[in-house]
Amino acid sequence: MRSYQQYCPVARGAEVFAERWTPIIMRNILYGCETFNQIADGAPGLSRSLLTKRLRELERAGVITITPKEEGHGSLYLPTDAGLALEPVLNALGAWGEMWMEVRPVHAEPGVILWSWCQVYLKRDLLPKERVVVRFDFEYRGRPDRAWLLIQKGEAELCATDPGYGDDLVVEVNDTMVFARWHLGHIDWANALRSGGITVRGRKDLRKALPTWNRRPEIGKRLRGARGDARLTANLVYHLEDDTLQTRVSHESSPPIGRR
Repeated sequence: MRSYQQYCPVARGAEVFAERWTPIIMRNILYGCETFNQIADGAPGLSRSLLTKRLRELERAGVITITPKEEGHGSLYLPTDAGLALEPVLNALGAWGEMWMEVRPVHAEPGVILWSWCQVYLKRDLLPKERVVVRFDFEYRGRPDRAWLLIQKGEAELCATDPGYGDDLVVEVNDTMVFARWHLGHIDWANALRSGGITVRGRKDLRKALPTWNRRPEIGKRLRGARGDARLTANLVYHLEDDTLQTRVSHESSPPIGRR
């Protein structure tokens, strides 16, 4: 971790937070990712060796703790008080990105969108009580790929391999930008389907319910309504995201989506 050799608190904070991949790693940890694989799932493109290095740097900086699991192999990565205090920093950065940065195809990786939806924004109270399997077909770096959302007993898990119960819904992501823009609340579900960017096959009741399981479009609409008022946008991010962060996922993650 390099130093700017300046007393300024911005410079001192940037020594920790402005390293490449560090904001993404801290975002994942604050979203409830506690294991190495869970953190890696939300950061495709980050090598395991660099992730290991960044986690050790964050531990030395006093931002996270690394402790062995009580059962099994591996470690748990948990935020300290200093790490939790980065939450409003990330919210403010997210508000700035929402207000000033346009979504481009390079940002629209379906596997990451699915990870975000299922790890952070899934409305578990609206999930069906019966077992339901939703298969997502998409392209990852120009090659066909798949992921499955397994719902059972009011809980959900994103799987990189077929859970083996048969597919109740099949979602085809034909245009990754449409999928990303719906997730962010830039377009509604009906327009996404009408455009052909997303197609859904399966039971009518499940097709109708599927978009209601994602709370991120609702947040995005409210953020866009506040666009142009930086303080209002940051305040909305803080309160809306904080409400989401209270529902953290602690189960062991499946193999990384889109990185087999």
